[in-house]
Amino acid sequence: MSDTVLTALQYYGAGAALVAAFVVSLNISTRVTGCAFVLFVTSSIALVAWGFLKQDAEGIGWQNIGLLIINIVGVYRYLIAAGGNDDGSQASRG
Repeated sequence: MSDTVLTALQYYGAGAALVAAFVVSLNISTRVTGCAFVLFVTSSIALVAWGFLKQDAEGIGWQNIGLLIINIVGVYRYLIAAGGNDDGSQASRG
């Protein structure tokens, strides 16, 4: 794998995670939080790929497999199970 692709995966994963975390922290609405979890999913996928393609980075790959599962739960909870509830009450019910 080329160094350019590995660098792109690494920095996309890190940057997307930062943006997604910021959006979740804003707690704008259920739908916006769900979209942030979609961004988290793409970040995790990029970092899983980077972690297993980059020598000596398997720990990040395994960590992001776990985060990917958590992020998929977030997508389900905020975009699928919310059923169009966009007032933030789904998030506050826990």
